[in-house]
Amino acid sequence: MGATAFQKGLGGMHALAHPIGALFDSHHGMTNATLMPYVLAFNQSAIEQRIARLAAYMGLPDASFEGFLQFVLRLRALVGVPHTLGELGVDATRSDEIAEMAVQDPSAGGNPIRFDLSAAKQILAKAFAGVIG
Repeated sequence: MGATAFQKGLGGMHALAHPIGALFDSHHGMTNATLMPYVLAFNQSAIEQRIARLAAYMGLPDASFEGFLQFVLRLRALVGVPHTLGELGVDATRSDEIAEMAVQDPSAGGNPIRFDLSAAKQILAKAFAGVIG
């Protein structure tokens, strides 16, 4: 029961990180950190106001979604988080397999925007290309 409660609301980032970790033996936290800006951008329309409040609470100079996203990108660079999935050692030729596994992951249902096969593929494509937004 506790594990089920813990999984509630994790969303697309964890749904993608689970199969990537299973297939490529990547560290779960590092995989999530690599995926974070791409999933944030995908979910922007649903989370923008909440993220802006978070940015204000954190005291960021730009208390907006974009300000928070830039903070995340700077922090990732500072601590050495890979910018792309390729830099993490993930093989782009297995994107379809990752996407299919991700939409079946229990975490997928907690995403604020419908996380279907198309969404998973869209996020993966951007995370391999290094394109945010």
